[in-house]
Amino acid sequence: MIEKDEDVPVIERILNGDTDAFEILLKKYQNAVTKIVVAKVPQSCVAEVTQDVFIRAFKSLSSYRGRDSLESWLKTIAVRTCYDYWRTRYRNRETPMSSLSESARQWVASACTDGTRNVLNGDSERVELREILDWALDHLSPTNRMVVLLLYFDGYSLRETSNTLGISIANVKIRAHRSRKKLRHLLGSLL
Repeated sequence: MIEKDEDVPVIERILNGDTDAFEILLKKYQNAVTKIVVAKVPQSCVAEVTQDVFIRAFKSLSSYRGRDSLESWLKTIAVRTCYDYWRTRYRNRETPMSSLSESARQWVASACTDGTRNVLNGDSERVELREILDWALDHLSPTNRMVVLLLYFDGYSLRETSNTLGISIANVKIRAHRSRKKLRHLLGSLL
């Protein structure tokens, strides 16, 4: 495996016409990119979105300036590609609770009747919880969805989220506040 310092000569080879050298970067960073994509898009679209990330990276490799590591640059492209995925697939209509699977609806009903008892006691409950979370996130705009995912699931700072999405820090704060409020309302309506 090549070191980060050795990415520059590989990039130079690619930019000088040796397009096959891109496979070196692809193999090196595929796991890091896929990890980001898996957390942000439906499982059925992971391969397609991951491929889009590397196509975008290849096409814009000449714009890489080396200020950050190549891995960081690729991760930014991955997040923005996931963001674009949601923007192109954004649904203006509300997703009804009836779109949840029967087991997820039963889990919600069980959580309501069990009160404070722990209802997360197995993998199937986590799958149902993830389905419910995805349902709730589908009600957010693509930008708000990415703000929530980056801040609260990926641990990005306000500045990192701002830079990654290309919006101001104040806008990130406003979107995070409004999104939390909407998610609280949506999830509260299930209970």
